[in-house]
Amino acid sequence: MPKTVLRPEGLPPSSDPYSQIVEAGGLVFLAGQVGSAPGVPGRVPGDFEAEARATFENVGRLLTAVGLGFGDVVRCTVYLVDFADFAAMNTLFREYFPADPPVRATVAVVALARDYRIEIEATAAR
Repeated sequence: MPKTVLRPEGLPPSSDPYSQIVEAGGLVFLAGQVGSAPGVPGRVPGDFEAEARATFENVGRLLTAVGLGFGDVVRCTVYLVDFADFAAMNTLFREYFPADPPVRATVAVVALARDYRIEIEATAAR
């Protein structure tokens, strides 16, 4: 099954060595997204909810860039540095996926790159 690296206009390239969006077999794979503001290094200021909301918005930005939306997501993996944030993440998850949410794994990790507290990777279907 061939893969296609998608590079939508207006989406800045990653500074790290990975593709942000890859399509294969009718599925669109999004690289893990974190709570940064577009074009601004580091996480957004504020509490966990602000960072998590920015993370969901970044997932949405990639989906929109390839003509998809949250309703097209079939799988998510959520990485949390502090499982005490699980309830807050779940509240936002319900907001962004109000009906028929995707399958999901939520994983507690020791750390994420650059001191982020949450990262979300997603797979969507065309």
